[in-house]
Amino acid sequence: MDDSMPRFRRPANEPVLAYAPGSPERAQLKAALARMRNEQVEFGSRIAGAEVRGEQPLELVCPHEHRRVLGRCHMGGARETLQAIEAALAARQRWAATPWQERAAIFLRAAELLAGAYRPVLNAATMLNQSKTAHQAEIDSACELIDFWRFNVWYMTQIYAEQPSSPPGVINRLDYRPLEGFVFAVSPFNFTSIQANLPTAPALMGNTVVWKPAPNAMLAPYYIMRLLEEAGLPPGVINMVAGDPAAAGEAALSHPELAGVHFTGSVSTFRRIWKAVGANIERYRSVPRVVAETGGKDFIIAHPSADLQALHTAIIRGGYEYQGQKCSAVSRVYVPRSLWPELRERLVATIGEIRMGDVTDFTNFMGAVIDARAFAKIRGYLEHARSQSCYRVLAGGGADDRIGWFVEPTLIETTDPGGRLMCEEIFGPVVTVYAYEDTDWLGALELCERTSPYGLTGAVFARDRAALQTASAVLRYAAGNFYINDKPTGAVVDQQPFGGARHSGTDDKAGSAHNLRRWVIPRAIKEALAPPLDWRYPFMQEA
Repeated sequence: MDDSMPRFRRPANEPVLAYAPGSPERAQLKAALARMRNEQVEFGSRIAGAEVRGEQPLELVCPHEHRRVLGRCHMGGARETLQAIEAALAARQRWAATPWQERAAIFLRAAELLAGAYRPVLNAATMLNQSKTAHQAEIDSACELIDFWRFNVWYMTQIYAEQPSSPPGVINRLDYRPLEGFVFAVSPFNFTSIQANLPTAPALMGNTVVWKPAPNAMLAPYYIMRLLEEAGLPPGVINMVAGDPAAAGEAALSHPELAGVHFTGSVSTFRRIWKAVGANIERYRSVPRVVAETGGKDFIIAHPSADLQALHTAIIRGGYEYQGQKCSAVSRVYVPRSLWPELRERLVATIGEIRMGDVTDFTNFMGAVIDARAFAKIRGYLEHARSQSCYRVLAGGGADDRIGWFVEPTLIETTDPGGRLMCEEIFGPVVTVYAYEDTDWLGALELCERTSPYGLTGAVFARDRAALQTASAVLRYAAGNFYINDKPTGAVVDQQPFGGARHSGTDDKAGSAHNLRRWVIPRAIKEALAPPLDWRYPFMQEA
């Protein structure tokens, strides 16, 4: 038996590669893109280390070139989900008994593989199937995922080291047990790092997982499973189900051994999950842990003292990078009337310069939205804006799905701060601006605070310190990630733990120890070294 206790150094964030012309990383990524554009992978669910193909083939396509097929995923449903649950439960005791050092080694090796040979592979898969630019893929499917795996190991060691005091004659300790059952991880299309972190964070803490990725972004999960198995992950620890979301969800959420849900996705889906857990509460062996991050109506609010150029850059990057398909993307902006004319002019000019197209062309700043359903939803908001007198489309506003699902970066001005475009999550490259009176800073802050039911991210721009203090106080609950003089996107693991409250989720902060604590149930153990032998207490004696 190996009783060593390795001491891990606190990780550093993975450096972001630039992919500049002539760089080796650019050449490697270009080669991976060329290869994967022209090959077609074929796969199904990955259960207990083996492939299980369902009966419904789903074509994986490039959103920016939707006639290009990257492969086929054979989708299943309830049957495959139940197989995955059985595999997870069968592997549970052995995995829970695996020394934490061994679990750590697997995910640290996964990080090393991703930092090396898998980097261009996973980045290329993310670019092609999710229409991310090289930079957006690099900060997501490479850097953030590497950071998740390295820092999660570090957080795990810190959690395990948190132990109670032991006075003379007693040994006290906390046993951090995995949850009793399986964890159901449901991941979104928009971040490969989130796709991988949702199943691997609970698995690191000794849990076994049934993982249901989004059907419209299955290429990256296919390679994630290959990477994890190459890193040494035992069969049955993480079981990837490729299948119908409704059928898979019903099978998992009604199972008596459900111990936890790790979810990122839409508010409507999360509400259905929460209701299903509540409806089934009496049949569960234990009360499931529910951890969720849903979405947001993320804001920027500017004070008259704001730096105009910094504000302009934050709106462009925060609103239009990755086509606005980030939970944290800028969607509503409040600016003082004194700054609005010049800011409007700069924004319109810059939007006119933005290149949109095939992300394998590195000169493009934007790609396409994920699929036809998203395209139709966003176009519906654009049509709504044109039909209402309170809105004025200043730039963009076009949508074309002939080659890919392209929506132009769009800037809209509104006179109604309570309209749909200021309140509802669009999840596309649409930014709506409301100009407020310069003298009403407090009123603008209160308007921003109460406009949306969400509480994910937001930013304030000001050089006036008193204005910043007021904004921080008024907007304290409006954003779980609050930025001062910076865009409200781009949270970094260990630097800005990510998550929001209100209708943005449970705010359990991915990228920190807070999230990992949700996947263990502590057991307090007391051992008496010299237990009392007499049942009587001294106070019972007569004088």
